[in-house]
Amino acid sequence: MSAHDFKKSHIVISTNIEAEFERLKEELKPSRVVGFIEDEFKIEHAKAVVAESYISESQIKYIILGANNFNSISQNSLLKALEEPPRNIEFIIISPTKSNLLPTVRSRLPIFKGETVHTTQEISLNLSKINYAEVFEFLKTNARAKKNEAKDLIEALYHRATVIDKLILTTSQLENFDKAYRLLELNSRPQSVLAMIIMSFAGEKSAN
Repeated sequence: MSAHDFKKSHIVISTNIEAEFERLKEELKPSRVVGFIEDEFKIEHAKAVVAESYISESQIKYIILGANNFNSISQNSLLKALEEPPRNIEFIIISPTKSNLLPTVRSRLPIFKGETVHTTQEISLNLSKINYAEVFEFLKTNARAKKNEAKDLIEALYHRATVIDKLILTTSQLENFDKAYRLLELNSRPQSVLAMIIMSFAGEKSAN
C-alpha cells in the first residue's frame, strides 16, 4: 500500500481487528480517528457512523469500522456515505474476510491485506467411528457457537474428515459442507448447521 493509498478510504482484511485498529490509530496521527469496533456491525452502528461522518470537520477525519460480521442492512445503509463521503472524511473498514462484505461495498473501496492469522482448529473426534453419544457431546459443547466460530468448526470438521481420517466424502456430505456456509450467511442457527454436518457422519457409519 503506498502512502497515498493509505491516507484514502479503503478496506483492510485482518483477523486481528483490535490490533489493526490500534495500529491504524498510531499511523494516522495526528489526524482525528473515530472507531466503531463491534463483534457484529448492525444497523444502529451504521446510523452512528453516518451521523459521525456528517459532523463538520476542517481537517481530515478517519472513521474506522471493524467487526467480525457485517449484516447486509447495515452495509446497505452505508453505501451513499462510502460513495460520496462528506468533506474531509475518509472511511476504513476492517473485516476478517472479503466475503463478509457485500459486492457493492467492496466495489467502492480498494482492498488491502492486514494481519491475518489462520489456523485450522483441531477436532479430536474420529469421524470414521463417531457415535451418537459423541455427536450429542459435540453439539452440547458448541451450543453457544457464533456464526464465525461455527464456520471455523465446519472447516475443522472438513479437515478432520479428509486429511486426518482420510474419508472419501459422499455426494451428500460434500453438499452439506457447501450448504453449511450458505446457511450461516443467511443467519441460520449455528447449532442446527453443525448438527447437519456431524450427523451425516454418524448416519453414514450406521448405514454401513
